[in-house]
Amino acid sequence: MSVDRASRAYGFTLLEVVIALAIAGLALVVLFRAGSGGLVSVDTAARAEEALERAQSHLAAVGHDAALVAGNLTGDDGGGYRWTLRVRPLAARPSLAPDGVTPIATTLFSVEVAISWPGPAGERSVVLRTLRMGDVASGGA
Repeated sequence: MSVDRASRAYGFTLLEVVIALAIAGLALVVLFRAGSGGLVSVDTAARAEEALERAQSHLAAVGHDAALVAGNLTGDDGGGYRWTLRVRPLAARPSLAPDGVTPIATTLFSVEVAISWPGPAGERSVVLRTLRMGDVASGGA
């Protein structure tokens, strides 16, 4: 019997080894899930930042590259990003053109740019809104 007690004191039983491996396996699964969740979050944040930059670019172009005309425009930005531009007149004020004779109506426009893209949990979007002044006679600023 003294041999049995000596071997038990210095080693593990098969059951103890199996339980230790199961615990280690569960710990690895939890670590991998946390790591993959972190990677998905980083990707989502990067896509949202890129969408914000694209929306700012479209918003900056309104009234400079494109005239302020009431309506909706949509397009594809590439990389899975789609944009929508909404321009609505809010209030008009009569004034004169620079020649001092021609009457024009200066209008306050509500401008909204939305960028959307597919995400792991469905479609995501970024929306920027601003107000711009434009004249109805020329259709732009």
